[in-house]
Amino acid sequence: MISIKAALSKPFAKFVAKRIKKWSSRPVETQQKVFKHLISQAKHTAFGKDHNFDAITSYEDFQANVPIRDYEDLKPYVERVVAGEKDILWKGKPIYFAKTSGTTSGAKYIPITKESMPTHVEAARNAILMYINETGNSSFVDGKMIFLQGSPILEEKNGIKLGRLSGIVAHYVPKYLQKNRMPSLETNCIDDWETKVEAIVEETINEDMTIISGIPSWVQMYFEKLIEKSGKNVGELFKNFNLFIFGGVNYEPYRAKFENLIGRKVDSIELYPASEGFFAFQDKQNEKGMLLQLNSGIFYEFIEADKFFDENPKRLTIAEVKLGVNYVMIISTTAGLWAYNIGDTVEFTSLEPYRIIVSGRIKHFISAFGEHVIGKEVEQALKEASANTSIYVNEFTVAPQINPSEGLPYHEWLIEFENEPESEEELIAALEKSLQRQNSYYLDLIKGKVLRPLKITRIKKDGFQTYMKSIGKLGGQNKIPRLSNDRKIADSLHKLNLTK
Repeated sequence: MISIKAALSKPFAKFVAKRIKKWSSRPVETQQKVFKHLISQAKHTAFGKDHNFDAITSYEDFQANVPIRDYEDLKPYVERVVAGEKDILWKGKPIYFAKTSGTTSGAKYIPITKESMPTHVEAARNAILMYINETGNSSFVDGKMIFLQGSPILEEKNGIKLGRLSGIVAHYVPKYLQKNRMPSLETNCIDDWETKVEAIVEETINEDMTIISGIPSWVQMYFEKLIEKSGKNVGELFKNFNLFIFGGVNYEPYRAKFENLIGRKVDSIELYPASEGFFAFQDKQNEKGMLLQLNSGIFYEFIEADKFFDENPKRLTIAEVKLGVNYVMIISTTAGLWAYNIGDTVEFTSLEPYRIIVSGRIKHFISAFGEHVIGKEVEQALKEASANTSIYVNEFTVAPQINPSEGLPYHEWLIEFENEPESEEELIAALEKSLQRQNSYYLDLIKGKVLRPLKITRIKKDGFQTYMKSIGKLGGQNKIPRLSNDRKIADSLHKLNLTK
């Protein structure tokens, strides 16, 4: 028998779906409204005064006055906000700082304001409601739900609370879900990831888990420990588990392994949350890509990734983008980030409505020889190469080997297999075929004998977890880059004796 909560969720889901359709079917108009709102609200801030917001009446004016920035460029303003000044990047003071670890900046403090906070919460809620509206499946709202996330313990800096985004969002779980939510607050506050996962297993192993959510690599660790303790696969253990919600990395390299751990297929919803904003979520089960959140206080610009490092690359609005092009995504938000480069690259899979996939990071690519290989290409190659085989991959990363002891340079694929390939030669041939088809630069370098075909280095079981632990980044929102233009990760894996 369906519960009241499950029954009520359906008309609410239908109402939300109608609202989403309204703005997503008018994308340009929606973005123009967001743009005008942002400029008018920030006119009297320090940033607005420094960048002539009073005189900005068009997107062209904005381009002329507000250059593209990353965190380092914006840091002088952020430091003033952190010091307690108000009306700097956005009116008043932020209510939180999402603390992230930057590669060059040390700790990064991303402001979250009274205006921007609700958009994080609503997007996550709407993703589930769109799923209910599409599938008619709402029974899971009565079961237990787990969100593998960072600690909800927040520090304070000059009267502003700060913590990891997932820890901040944990304080906004709606009341009607709080009874269903796991793990307990006490367990969620455990800092050490391995201890935390053990405690989560203890708390959840006998519960009726219906939704499980988190970054795939860390959910995999949770699943493996559940199986180790119970001797059952996850689907047997949690008979009503039918929805996996994930974000942070592409699920495809993990899908086969997950289905093996669960023992059956389950529906999944992909999210694209970040400290800087909640950008997109999967709105349809059978459509590729995630619906870009055009009505969430974020104004988007896009720059073709191939031209991003040119002196004056062309900045495009939503009206000017095309399908299948790799773009760097630039945002301006109600949190006071202006023409801000978050470092991600995206590709549009649909323009009616606007849906995207995350194709990688502008800093995460291999172009040691001009090949411009990106994350999406290596993930696609592995997906194609392992299709219709018994190969399961736990984790992998790719790095260039510029100075081999003998022969031509090559790309080194460092892979932790769950199920080893029967023939490494066949796997290499399939990876090469896919990469060469996707990337003409790579094909030319192989044909021109500048590079030789890739080599596979096998990583020991839990080797990537050991590496992440060694650099203090085990668990939470941390993830292994799919590829790097240097050998920092690859050399560390070798030095730590994690290769087979």
